[in-house]
Amino acid sequence: MPKASISFDGEVILNSVASCVFVINSKGILQFVNTAGEQLLQASAPYLKGHDLEEFIPNDSPILSLIHQARIDQATVSENSITLESPRLGKHLVNAHASPLVEDPSLIILTLTKRSLADQIARQLKHRSAARTITAMSAMLAHEIKNPLSGIRGAAQLLESTASEEDKALTKLITDETDRICALVDRMETFTDGRPIKRDGVNIHQVLEHVRQLAQNGFGSHIRFSENYDPSLPLVFGNKDNLIQIVLNLVKNACEATTGENAEITLTTAYQHGVRLAVPGSNTRVHLPLMVSIQDNGPGIPEDLRPHLFEPFVTTKQKGSGLGLALVAKMVGDHGGLIECESEPKKTVFRIMLPMYSEKQNGPLDKKGK
Repeated sequence: MPKASISFDGEVILNSVASCVFVINSKGILQFVNTAGEQLLQASAPYLKGHDLEEFIPNDSPILSLIHQARIDQATVSENSITLESPRLGKHLVNAHASPLVEDPSLIILTLTKRSLADQIARQLKHRSAARTITAMSAMLAHEIKNPLSGIRGAAQLLESTASEEDKALTKLITDETDRICALVDRMETFTDGRPIKRDGVNIHQVLEHVRQLAQNGFGSHIRFSENYDPSLPLVFGNKDNLIQIVLNLVKNACEATTGENAEITLTTAYQHGVRLAVPGSNTRVHLPLMVSIQDNGPGIPEDLRPHLFEPFVTTKQKGSGLGLALVAKMVGDHGGLIECESEPKKTVFRIMLPMYSEKQNGPLDKKGK
């Protein structure tokens, strides 16, 4: 038995933090794992206690060297941007800190902070900035472009009434192109609405199933859908129509990117310890524990486009406008949520983190969504 152990009056506190916290004895055996650590290692704390950390972390990982160094130097050591990767854990970019416990230097406290959390916030702020830019541009376009376009379309219709059959093809081209530009401007006008959205408790599984049925009966009829749902997930604090639009856009993109006999899309929900983020139009900050992901096995997104996916006019489609994901980012931001994307060949995942509905927001919480 170690000389000292953590008094787990503090266990509640440690289980509430987003960073992974481990206590390791002199033989490399895990003595304590918090909730975030359970999620990273994909096992429960009772199971993990008594196991060697090397059973879960690759033996060539810099994290193990960091623990050894902290034990030898009897000092805190840190290293940023460590890639932690294994078939069990997946791939994570983490900041690691190891330090000896003052009461018992044979015990090492290891803290791993996923870089993705901070990166998500930075990306989300960038997405909101892009949305504000396109909002101003949309308002200008609506005023400065739609009025002249109406005149052009009216003139083309007048010409069509006296034009020869050969020239009518040209007047139709003018009206069709005018209508196309008007439709694009109408779509951009969606960004100009800065009013807080009306929100209530929404069963996210009903949203996902609604979109899945739409896809399988139409544009995604060639796709095999898989569901990996957490049935105990509480309600999302959101706008149902907007959430349907968000998921529909992402699923449609995934369907268009995935072809062939083995085309598959996986819809997943989970409860995770997330981050706190300010809600637009409010001084409050909300926890984002509800995760929804849409994964496809398509060819992946080109690496040079990945950092700019949620910016307006960025698209991989030959006939795409590049506004779909910008609109998704805006609507997720309107919910106070986060969206991120990871992509490689045969695996592209869009993850959305959303706030949970509670009594304080609007009425009682029904975890079954009824």
